Amino acid sequence: MATTKMGFIIKSLPYKTEASRLAMTHAIASQTVEIYLEDGDMVEPVVCFIGDGVLNCLKNQATAKHYDITSIEMHIRNSLLLDLKVLYCKEDLDRFGIKEDALIMDAEELGGETKAQIVPYSEIQKEMDSVNHLQFF
Repeated sequence: MATTKMGFIIKSLPYKTEASRLAMTHAIASQTVEIYLEDGDMVEPVVCFIGDGVLNCLKNQATAKHYDITSIEMHIRNSLLLDLKVLYCKEDLDRFGIKEDALIMDAEELGGETKAQIVPYSEIQKEMDSVNHLQFF
């Protein structure tokens, strides 16, 4: 039984680029590969928002209204619904003055039980050091 850990580091702004949404799509899709793995093998993704990427995590973004694209909010909620580990960098949230109540922290309305975590960058660094595959978006 082997576990392949995959890290998705999102540092891109939420608008005018597909990078953040692409990262979330890959993280969510990583859960579908289990049908191709040997019995007992699994993929364990972790999604970390750092730098400007923490701006993706704000609730009630109006991307459809302003840019005619879907919001990453539902991608984050779907990740939490699938029990993906989602981490927000505390230092970057503090730098922008973003409080927890402004963030997408759960997917309770979808039946999800996993919550996003606000952690110091040192915790994110530990996650990056522990993964087998690391991707920056």
